[in-house]
Amino acid sequence: MSEEKLEEFLETGKDWAKVKTTVPGVFVLRMPGTKNREPSLGVEINPVDASGSPTKRRGLIIRSVDELLEFRNILGNEKCENLLEMVEDVNPGTPESKQSKEVIEI
Repeated sequence: MSEEKLEEFLETGKDWAKVKTTVPGVFVLRMPGTKNREPSLGVEINPVDASGSPTKRRGLIIRSVDELLEFRNILGNEKCENLLEMVEDVNPGTPESKQSKEVIEI
């Protein structure tokens, strides 16, 4: 995405609008302005399904290279992965479908 397209999106895009990029799961997000801050762009990281649509309502929003480096450092920490494994073990499993698994051949 060129800087010209980014500038145009910042000027004409609607608040909270997202634009796909050529990298699956990476979107450009237009964030609204506030009393103290002008509207700005950020990058949203959100896993996508087979059709390229985001799988979560809201992904990880990153506003600067410094934030990206901080998140990269945190997510790269082995203890973070270990914690998530423990959380998965403690969380209840996904409930099975209430529908019968039996299939009757016709």
